[in-house]
Amino acid sequence: MAEPGTMRSAPYARIAQLLRTRVKDGTYAVGDRLPSRATLSQEFGVGDNVVRRAQECLIEEGLLEGRAGSGTYVRAPRKRRVLNGTSGESGSPAPRGFAGTWEARSIAKVPASPETATRLGICKDDLCVVTAYEFFTDSQPALLATSWEPMAVTRGTPVTLPEGGPLSGRGVIARMRHLGLVVSHVVEVPRPVRLDREQAHLLGLATGAQATLIERTHFCADGRAVETADWLVPGDLWDIAYTVTLPLPAP
Repeated sequence: MAEPGTMRSAPYARIAQLLRTRVKDGTYAVGDRLPSRATLSQEFGVGDNVVRRAQECLIEEGLLEGRAGSGTYVRAPRKRRVLNGTSGESGSPAPRGFAGTWEARSIAKVPASPETATRLGICKDDLCVVTAYEFFTDSQPALLATSWEPMAVTRGTPVTLPEGGPLSGRGVIARMRHLGLVVSHVVEVPRPVRLDREQAHLLGLATGAQATLIERTHFCADGRAVETADWLVPGDLWDIAYTVTLPLPAP
């Protein structure tokens, strides 16, 4: 039977609130497996689909997690971390100080969109290599990034694909150095955004959760852009900190 004060809500919302309350009051502790949908359906007097929708709602909030073939569990709180910029200096595509793993998928010969072309200083429809990254900490998704590199820079070289060839996984700075190009500076432009449904699903967070989109571009000393990327940094998981080095006073 539903608890008092919940009858005006949509059925799945009522069930989600009941489950949310049980997690908060400790009835279901972190790591606990929830009763089966059939059991919850019988207890609450609703259909399996209502319970499923309620659980999906709480999974999107990050309160629960589904484990394939096992069931639905109370999720442990996610640890907050500090992101000191997105450009890695350790020869990897990961940010400085990142302790984790990543997966990458590259596609060559993708025409540049007008926005991408502007950021790279190339013509619309010029061909690029596009790489989508998913970064993980403690085996959980933590960051998303999409990178564009103009093929005019890397075509026909061993480093055309960021995750292939002799410098696989070495990052933009190391790969460009292999071509005799020295990256002199990086520009990062942060913008506040909210996660759409697909992004939230990939990150295991709620749709509409706050995040920062960092538009990052690597430049050579002559002003040529050799890579640009969008980094999606979820606000629930990261603090963004920048260090600004000041010139020393004259003696």
